[in-house]
Amino acid sequence: EDDFQFILCEGCRQESPNLKLLTCLHTLCLGCLSKSKPIGQCPMCQMPIPQASSIPGMDNLLFINLQARLKVYKKIIGGVDLFCDNCKKPSEFWCCECEEFLCTKCSEAHHRYLASHEAKRVMDIRAGSAKDFLEGTRRTSNFCCSNPTHKSQTVSIYCQQCEKALCCSCALLDSRHTAFCDIRSETQRRQQELGSITRALRHQRGGFEATCAALQEEASRLERAQRELRELIRQRVEQLVRLLRREEEELLGMVEARQEQGRRELAQELQRVEGVLRRMEAGERLVEKMSLYATEQEVMDMQPFIKGALQDLQGAVVRSQAQAMDFAECRARLQAL
Repeated sequence: EDDFQFILCEGCRQESPNLKLLTCLHTLCLGCLSKSKPIGQCPMCQMPIPQASSIPGMDNLLFINLQARLKVYKKIIGGVDLFCDNCKKPSEFWCCECEEFLCTKCSEAHHRYLASHEAKRVMDIRAGSAKDFLEGTRRTSNFCCSNPTHKSQTVSIYCQQCEKALCCSCALLDSRHTAFCDIRSETQRRQQELGSITRALRHQRGGFEATCAALQEEASRLERAQRELRELIRQRVEQLVRLLRREEEELLGMVEARQEQGRRELAQELQRVEGVLRRMEAGERLVEKMSLYATEQEVMDMQPFIKGALQDLQGAVVRSQAQAMDFAECRARLQAL
């Protein structure tokens, strides 16, 4: 089974009697081609399918015929009862030319009338491998004449001018056909031509494999570079976050310290101003009472002292200007950050 996985559809990996060969040389069944029809590309290599319907006209005859021949082989080795296709008696022979099972009697008659056909014993086929069976069923007599009225004629001639297989009647009677050669030699020539092209492609394949490996390495390098850069970005961002948090703590500490200092200064200034106000009230009250009740002697004795005290109070009032709190340093550091 493993040796013949290549005859399956490359898309769904199933057997199919309708295998199509694309120009990219991939083989797909009609089901897989119908799925990829809206895309218009080979699902295996993404090469465009040139046909407008996305259904190639070339059947993969090799794979289709191999599937049919392997089904016969499975039937032979499957242990089921095989019957002659002519008389329905138990079959002991298989003719790969006629593709018929034959009993012993029919095989003898078959050999008399079709001596060129080789009927193999079913027991011998069962004892051999699938490759032996396929090798034994390879033949060149399955060509059909290009003339539709000569389908039953044996074909052994190839016309190099019209590139068609011919029977002897067409080669002799139709003057349009010239430059003949043996059909087997033409088959071998075509096989050799394909082999030459394949060998040339094999030489080119080394360069493509090197290019593919280089592209894969570049893709891996980009992937590694992306991972490294993402990790570096994450580390740097974490580092910046730590720096910002530290700067935040310092700025908040500076603001708190400046606020505490300003609060103390304001409290002291408020206490001093309140004291000045009380002194002013006491001075006003004392002057008012002197004007109401003081004698001339009392005025003469106390006036110089009160005058000096009031003049000192005037100076204190001028100096009593509260200083506003200044967060300029904090704002400058914040702006720089």
